[in-house]
Amino acid sequence: MPTALRTKPRLRSVSILAGLSVLCLLSASPATAKETLTLAIGGEPEQGFDPLIGWGQYGHPLFQSTLLTQGEDFSPRAALATDWSLSDDRRTWQLTLRDDVRFADGTPLTAEDVAYTFNAAAEAGGRADLSALKHAEAVNEHRVSLTLHAPRITFIDQLYSLGIVPAANRDNGYDEGYGRKPLGSGPYRLVEWQEGEQLIVERNPYFTGPTPPFERLVFLFTGEDTTLRAAQAGEVDIASVPPALDDAYPETMQRLVMQSIDNRGILFPTVPDRGESASNGAPIGNDVTADPAIRYAINRALDRDTLVEVALNGHGRAAFGPADGLPWSRPNETLDAPDLERAAAILDDAGWQRSNDGLREKDGQPARFRLSYPSGDITRQWLAEASAEMLRPLGIDMQPTRRPWRELRREAMHKDAVLFGWGSRSPQEVYTLFHSRHAGDGYFNSGFYANDTVDNHLDAAQAAASVEQANRHWRNAQWDGDTGYGARGDAAWAWLVNLDHVYAADACLDVGELGIAPHGHGWPITANLLDWRWTCP
Repeated sequence: MPTALRTKPRLRSVSILAGLSVLCLLSASPATAKETLTLAIGGEPEQGFDPLIGWGQYGHPLFQSTLLTQGEDFSPRAALATDWSLSDDRRTWQLTLRDDVRFADGTPLTAEDVAYTFNAAAEAGGRADLSALKHAEAVNEHRVSLTLHAPRITFIDQLYSLGIVPAANRDNGYDEGYGRKPLGSGPYRLVEWQEGEQLIVERNPYFTGPTPPFERLVFLFTGEDTTLRAAQAGEVDIASVPPALDDAYPETMQRLVMQSIDNRGILFPTVPDRGESASNGAPIGNDVTADPAIRYAINRALDRDTLVEVALNGHGRAAFGPADGLPWSRPNETLDAPDLERAAAILDDAGWQRSNDGLREKDGQPARFRLSYPSGDITRQWLAEASAEMLRPLGIDMQPTRRPWRELRREAMHKDAVLFGWGSRSPQEVYTLFHSRHAGDGYFNSGFYANDTVDNHLDAAQAAASVEQANRHWRNAQWDGDTGYGARGDAAWAWLVNLDHVYAADACLDVGELGIAPHGHGWPITANLLDWRWTCP
């Protein structure tokens, strides 16, 4: 299990926002408890703290508890559930719950709440993919049954990530405003949320786990520049650090480097522009990126190691797929060193010829398209600009285009190449990114990629009788020797980098053992929050 890498230690006064004036000094005297911790780690959820529509899928849900937790070796561990089993036909989960769990209002959490959560999340159709669930049922007060339409190997991932909410038919039960006033059985409960500014939470007095180390947490939702200034002023105890700005943070703060599977890559529209639109009105298709030769050439021309140095300040590694290094990704799915000559030959053979100005054309269509990325994300901006420069000698004009997320969803998501970020501890993400069933399904498969053989591999993985058997199918979907979604197959994406998650923290804060972070440079670091400690007197 990787640990936090600490460099540049310092001693300084604790957070100004916390209102404390105790000087952090090395001493043999015992540490005095710090009541308030101030965090500027980003990640304010647009739709609130509602597990039914996605909160907690990329990190610890904080306010809610889950049925199981996942070890760093991907094995299941007890949480709300103390015992669990899957039927021989792999369609029914039976789980026994602890009998001492209470919500933050003091009311008991029962199997009725668990059944309600799973049924309601399936109906909500949010980021929690519960399409396999037929129905959830409370067998008795502390036993719940989850029945599936068909075997689904990745269904267990929802037992790790779906936070349990109170059933709608009880006092303080779930309603449409839940995301702004979450009630759960997790370690903290909400005090105040000033949207766009800060979130204040305090210990849940009914939490059944170990006592959280801090009475109150203040999460600041600030932009990268504001966070940097707050860190320089000593006003935060821990702050997320864009890799490109690592050198700008105070050298007296310790650096925490959390390894991750958080990737960035270029999603290509794989269908031509036929004048069609998605359900939200967004245009579909791109005549340039629909040509596989363009995608092949780009994948072979990009210098990923240089992107790590230029855009990530060295904090990361090259990426070649959506799940590099995980059991369901091919271990040898890499490309040789960048080869512009090979990339140029691919374009030449496909009929993309250079015009007088050096730009390639085919049948009157110039090799020009936009690469959209979200506004305010300096890492994606640098990746987009550096990638575009790498392709210019090839005769491809990829134009970095900054867009607000709302505009990106409405105008660009299925028409432009998009610099997306993904990365999950579940192969379910691979399924939703590349199965044709999810074409145009929000952010999932927004390039409308389709390959029947890939679909068959993905379906076989979900129906597999064991994780080992499933992993073989997941890997074959990437490349089976003849085809696949990966760079050696259809090259539906050009994966660029895997990020390290970098934080600047007070020297007095010990965050313990950090695991492997999924996508999202905010909440994942709080997964082991109960292990954090303030070490100064």
